[in-house]
Amino acid sequence: MDAQAIYKSKRGDSKEQLHLVVVGHVDAGKSTLLGRLLCDLGQVPQRLIHKYQQESKKIGKQSFAYAWVLDETGEERERGITMDIGHSKFETDTKSITLLDAPGHKDFIPNMITGATQADVALLVVDATRGEFETGFDSGGQTREHALLLRSLGVSQLAVVVNKLDTVDWSKDRFNEIVDKMSVFLKQAGFKDTVTFVPCSGLSGENIVTKPKEQLSNWYTGPTLVSVIDNFKCPERPVNKPFRFSVNDIFKGTGSGFCVSGHVETGMVSLGDKVLILPQNEIAVVKGLQTDEVSMTSVFAGDHVALTLAGIEQQNVSIGDIICNPQSPAPVTTCFQAHVVVFAIAKPITKGLPVVMHQQSLVQPAVITKLVAQLHRSTGDVMKKKPRCLPKNSSAIIEVVTQNPVCMELYKDIKQLGRVMLRLEGTTIAAGLITKIL
Repeated sequence: MDAQAIYKSKRGDSKEQLHLVVVGHVDAGKSTLLGRLLCDLGQVPQRLIHKYQQESKKIGKQSFAYAWVLDETGEERERGITMDIGHSKFETDTKSITLLDAPGHKDFIPNMITGATQADVALLVVDATRGEFETGFDSGGQTREHALLLRSLGVSQLAVVVNKLDTVDWSKDRFNEIVDKMSVFLKQAGFKDTVTFVPCSGLSGENIVTKPKEQLSNWYTGPTLVSVIDNFKCPERPVNKPFRFSVNDIFKGTGSGFCVSGHVETGMVSLGDKVLILPQNEIAVVKGLQTDEVSMTSVFAGDHVALTLAGIEQQNVSIGDIICNPQSPAPVTTCFQAHVVVFAIAKPITKGLPVVMHQQSLVQPAVITKLVAQLHRSTGDVMKKKPRCLPKNSSAIIEVVTQNPVCMELYKDIKQLGRVMLRLEGTTIAAGLITKIL
């Protein structure tokens, strides 16, 4: 039986799985909105919400109660910001959703990249409060960078949540002003015209799960946030391609062996399978498979999984490694060419620039060794061979050399492992697709 047939027989009847990343500027209210969504869908016990309400009241941060559903560490609560990726599950009518709440603060962009690489679809949360939307949207704010990152990581379905609309008395004009500004920008960033805009309030719970009250409903007749999420389309899962799994975390399991958690990018793997860990070239055996703490016999592309490995030492596996089928290993290299888009940077990119390369969970020092050609942004035609530098918002083919061997694929073969992002001093300077492995 081929992988597709096995996938159909095991998953045919269940709801479609969708990984949803939620991004936005630091104080756009993402965690509160999502906490509220989970509470209103009955995912959070009432006594827990009550406890959070009491606790947040005690420290004078009452509005944080819902956010705490996702922000688990004490430090996150103190600072009122999300630092790591919170994972929660919920169900809509037709989908089973894994929620990735990505951090909005500038310092935490690498964590946001990890979240976005696992996502099928995204919600971009903006704060409708006067002045706040502008702060997030203007240069330096995270709204633009997050949207560009999502697009360059291959997330093509997006909905924009216009949050905190209650702070401007549910103003239709304010909503339309935000929609107009965002639409122009998102179109330039490469999102199609199908972006939905949803007005709501995370704090009051308006238009999240239940239809809105009069102040909003007298001009807004569109869907609630939950129906927007339910209407996202599930991407095709590449289960017939060779097995590839990217390692996001490593921890000691119960009993023998240890666990690696991460995302099945392509293919499938079953209990007892031999796997190859790259770039170290180590062989291990799959002793356990768990999704959401439920043991499985096989897992497939699109699943978020904890694998228990045997026959290998824990110190021989690192975050960012790729686990694959030994019969069809992924390429390992220190040099590649990529077709990149340059972001709104202060200084042009020049040959010899040291950067930090991000690919899935891998973070690797690298150098841009060649500027091969500058391309036309929309047609992709070569405008200039061997340019001296790459200005902001340009498009180009570049050559990159990494400090250590890394595992990667051509974008045309396995797109999940064919995307890279280059950062410099805490800012993303370019992102793109691997076109040649040298």
